[in-house]
Amino acid sequence: MAIPVKTSRFLQETGDVSVFAIRFFKEAFKPRYEISEFIRQCFVIGYKSLPLIGLTGFIMGLVLTMQLRPSLIEYGVESQLPAMVGIAIVREIGPVITALIFAGKIGSSIGAELGSMKVTEQIDAMEVSGTNPFKYLVVTRVLAATLMLPVLVMLGDAISLFGSYLGVNIRGVTSFHLFYTQVFDNLAFGDVLPAFIKSFFFGFAVGIIGCYKGYYSAKGTEGVGQSANSAVVVSSIVIFVIDLVVVQITDLLNLN
Repeated sequence: MAIPVKTSRFLQETGDVSVFAIRFFKEAFKPRYEISEFIRQCFVIGYKSLPLIGLTGFIMGLVLTMQLRPSLIEYGVESQLPAMVGIAIVREIGPVITALIFAGKIGSSIGAELGSMKVTEQIDAMEVSGTNPFKYLVVTRVLAATLMLPVLVMLGDAISLFGSYLGVNIRGVTSFHLFYTQVFDNLAFGDVLPAFIKSFFFGFAVGIIGCYKGYYSAKGTEGVGQSANSAVVVSSIVIFVIDLVVVQITDLLNLN
């Protein structure tokens, strides 16, 4: 049977992204190392994403707390509100929402930036001048995205828990010490470690897909727009797939 066209394109692009990722690992460990560009990308990708991540995390923690309170009051377990919100944010909601926001902001930015450089032939000019464009443009951005997303996840979780604390105190009175004691007393090592580890994979997926889409962008301004759009869409889907796989693995290892 002939393979449908869409399936064939999907399989071909999956193979191309895999080859692109293999090339990244080959180039990442070979000198010369672009340290200054890597640090600049960490600043752009990490620090400049913090306001959006922080705002999203704060609202997420506040709204989640206010939405859960009526149900817990109905069942007489309102005292478990900090523990439930803390576990939900740290284990699942925090990393996934942060990664999706990160994909929307950074994935589209990388795809559009590299796509514009491809269209204007700046990447070709770098090759002619003797610079390795893959190492300078791709390796630095993927490494920065991989390392910065876990940091943003931790900061986003902390801000979400603070938003939850304020949400608890909107219709009640709970001390700061008591709130965080209830949260951390109910968090286990198996709650924190898988969430922290999968955030590295989320960051790598966003970086490698954004760079791939931009590096092989089609000609013209329309191609740049398509690169930015598809980088966000594909990264978001891959984030959910990675999350599903990690949940299954942690379940097999009895970490849930």
